[in-house]
Amino acid sequence: MTSVQVEEHHDGHDGNGVVHGSSGEGEGYQRGLGARQIQMIAIGGAIGTGLFLGAGKAIHKAGPSLILAYAIAGLVIFFIMRALGELLMYRPVSGSFSEYAREFMGPFFGFVTGWTYWLFWVVTGITEVTAAAQYMQYWTHDSFPQWAYALVFTVILYGANLISVKLFGELEFWFSMVKVTAIIGMILICVGILTIGFSDAGDTASVAHLWNQGGFFPNGIGSTLMTLQIVMFAFLAVELVGVTAGESKDPKTVLPKAINTVPWRIAVFYVGALIMILSVVPWTSFKPGVSPFVAAFEEMGLGVGAAIVNFVVLTAALSSCNSGMYSTGRMLRDLAMNGQGPKFFTKLTKNGLPLIGTTASAAFMLVGVWINYQWPGEAFNYVVSFATISGMWAWIMILACQIRYRRKADRGELPQSTFRAPGAPYTSWFALLFIGMVIVMMGVDKDARISLYAAPVWAAILTVSYLVLKSRNPQAAAFTKQKVGASGGASSGDSLSKD
Repeated sequence: MTSVQVEEHHDGHDGNGVVHGSSGEGEGYQRGLGARQIQMIAIGGAIGTGLFLGAGKAIHKAGPSLILAYAIAGLVIFFIMRALGELLMYRPVSGSFSEYAREFMGPFFGFVTGWTYWLFWVVTGITEVTAAAQYMQYWTHDSFPQWAYALVFTVILYGANLISVKLFGELEFWFSMVKVTAIIGMILICVGILTIGFSDAGDTASVAHLWNQGGFFPNGIGSTLMTLQIVMFAFLAVELVGVTAGESKDPKTVLPKAINTVPWRIAVFYVGALIMILSVVPWTSFKPGVSPFVAAFEEMGLGVGAAIVNFVVLTAALSSCNSGMYSTGRMLRDLAMNGQGPKFFTKLTKNGLPLIGTTASAAFMLVGVWINYQWPGEAFNYVVSFATISGMWAWIMILACQIRYRRKADRGELPQSTFRAPGAPYTSWFALLFIGMVIVMMGVDKDARISLYAAPVWAAILTVSYLVLKSRNPQAAAFTKQKVGASGGASSGDSLSKD
């Protein structure tokens, strides 16, 4: 549905009784997210446990060259976000990824994208609530069961997401504020050590650590390439700002500003932080499974820093789970509004919240409580493997849809976006090739290969489900191909994927 159709169908239904996505109030949502909250959601989406914990393993593998890996991957993420921004300004909708896939790639891709992104956040929610429960053991030392922490956190975040979208925004604002403050504080401490020389690391700290400990590529370029999957996992959820489009107070102004902050966010929070940490502490001091921030504080002789960082990674995990609660309910509703999910998911509370979709997603996340009860030691590893490949599918769809949209807009078939991605479609093709290379690297790495085994199984489940649903009602708008023209009209029977 184009922007023209949104204006023509405020009730959200077409002539066949199928509910379509639109934007803002047209979808029934309330625009409760302001500029301050959107900016911090965008910032927080790029900072998670992938940085606070995952970077330890990556440093051990690649040494200082990890800085270059984050810089290059960060550039690719910027290309992805600008592609998303171009689509959002063309048509801002809360179910953005599946909506664009449905419009530009066809109904099957919209179905797959919506359900895959929903699964991504359910799995991520389980992963992060498990991590949060493990972090609490730092203070309680098994005096309180790990599964009970997972249950408490799940229930609290579920309740918060049912009060109002504004409360979700406030929680994300403060969660992100904690993460941002911690990283900036760490950078300032490292700058002080390098210039003034205080703490136990003052006498040995030097920027020369970046190349004196075996060179910038101490384990070879191949080892650096193998860390790209870890790097890309750290950036997952940066696209969440697109899901907020339907509930932003001023999406045409706020979203471009948030997206344009991506380069400096990555430069400061990833590249800058790693340069500082690896200059103060040699890369050989870091071990897999240990937060590089905790290890750095210990090397500096600042023991209290370990407790501080543990609190920070706890908030990072809760932030990600909170985002999962938010996005899963919206994605299920978008699928239902387009006839590709159960109709009861379309219902909203009087506050404009997708109660049934959020409740169903939270129920699936409770599987994490059971996993924590059964296997408290291995719980995190059991649920983390599928997150990267399912999350990257959303990026692939964003790029593919932007390429097709730009092609149609340049031909005059669709209105031009007010926020065109620079260098597209070449930058979008480059980003797609980069993601393809990362997937190949995942196949080479035996630790990450399990996610590639799971992906075909999930694809088969979705394909069968789609075909069954389509066979029951083959003429439904949800399963017919449409062609959208510059006038905003849509006609059945023409493939939108054809250019």
